[in-house]
Amino acid sequence: MKKYLLSILMIFSALAANAFTIEATRMHCSEDTAKINKWLQEAIAADLKTPNQYMSFFADKLLGTPYVAGTLEGDREYLTINVDELDCTTFVETLIALTKAAMANSPTWYTYAAKLENVRYRNGELEDYASRLHYISAWVVDNTARGNFQELTSAIPTARPLVKSINFMSQHRDKYAALADSTQFQKIRNLEMGYNLHQFYYIDKKSLKKKNVVAELINGDIVCLVTKVDGLDVSHLGIVRFVDGEPHLLHASSTAKKVIIDEYNLFDMLKNQRNIQGVRIIRVSESRY
Repeated sequence: MKKYLLSILMIFSALAANAFTIEATRMHCSEDTAKINKWLQEAIAADLKTPNQYMSFFADKLLGTPYVAGTLEGDREYLTINVDELDCTTFVETLIALTKAAMANSPTWYTYAAKLENVRYRNGELEDYASRLHYISAWVVDNTARGNFQELTSAIPTARPLVKSINFMSQHRDKYAALADSTQFQKIRNLEMGYNLHQFYYIDKKSLKKKNVVAELINGDIVCLVTKVDGLDVSHLGIVRFVDGEPHLLHASSTAKKVIIDEYNLFDMLKNQRNIQGVRIIRVSESRY
């Protein structure tokens, strides 16, 4: 009876603290909530110490998960919870939300959902399609300002600045069904205006074989692949996983069609990818909120 009452209290406490509503939430399947609760309970029992340790722990749970693009799209914007089908961005968002829920010592899917909304949407609140942080630069700026994570790139040896106007979505309106709506299109355009000639730092991919650069990375760091594509800042995400002393990318691979640890280290993986300039490195903060 005491355990039952404790569970009920935890659920009501989580609901009271969460901004999301059940009506605005879309579940992939009923088993997802049980999976999330189980993983959170296991992570808390493992007594992990740092956000990066949690990120790595949960990444192992997701290895082999099928790669599926477009799972967030639909006739309206929902807080989509889907741990069975992941693309590169939803994979990393899932890791962060699980990490934040575990660090808060709150092993319920309600807390996970709140953390997911907090990292996925501007100011941590779902309003509509345009409130989703579609561009990684906007995602970094918004979440850094709210203490969810920090960008390490500029402090890493060989980091260099890049100035780029970010406007890919409005320039390719036909690729995004939601932008057929003129209101959503204008909101995206307004966001892009704030990222005209936006400056951010990156590590040239050639530097990823340098020992002083590799020494700055640890398992669980978020890796953002900086692209040369006009109007776009980042084209892919994953996390660092060291294998035999070398950093590899643990990611939802569109090529392998599942979550994998890439067989090549970061330098070898990227050296022949012409559209990739380098990487940005993000680390989840110690904050439990």
